[in-house]
Amino acid sequence: MWSTRFPSSPNIDSSFAPGLAHGDFLRRYARRLLRQVRSSQSSAALPVLRRMVAMRITPEISVAELFPLRASLQLKHVLHMLARELDYPAWEVCAREIDARDSALLDRYRLELGMFRDFQTNWFADMASARNWQRGHGGYLVAYGKQAVAILAD
Repeated sequence: MWSTRFPSSPNIDSSFAPGLAHGDFLRRYARRLLRQVRSSQSSAALPVLRRMVAMRITPEISVAELFPLRASLQLKHVLHMLARELDYPAWEVCAREIDARDSALLDRYRLELGMFRDFQTNWFADMASARNWQRGHGGYLVAYGKQAVAILAD
């Protein structure tokens, strides 16, 4: 059965437990991303650097140019990237307003953290396709960039 509500999982990292304020969740998530950026493994650093370039945090620098400079990146850069991904112009605005928003807004990050790992997923190219599928099958939908994922929760 496809649930249309947020599925609860016993495998949630305690630092991202339910009930955590959205701003605190994003700060913890940003610290994790910053550790990935500073990692010696390019497979950990490059996905985050690509997101930073895509959100125009460093508009004058390409991913290839940013990679050797990644140690100079700070938490504020990652927070600003997350704010832009959430359609805020800057982290300062996001920090003031994010706690009043629906928690589903952060589901993309929960998905990345593996908080839905016990559940079957069904990926779609866009949210419109996912909603069309959901009408016939149900499912909890998570926007993931331009894509969407339906989560089997029960």
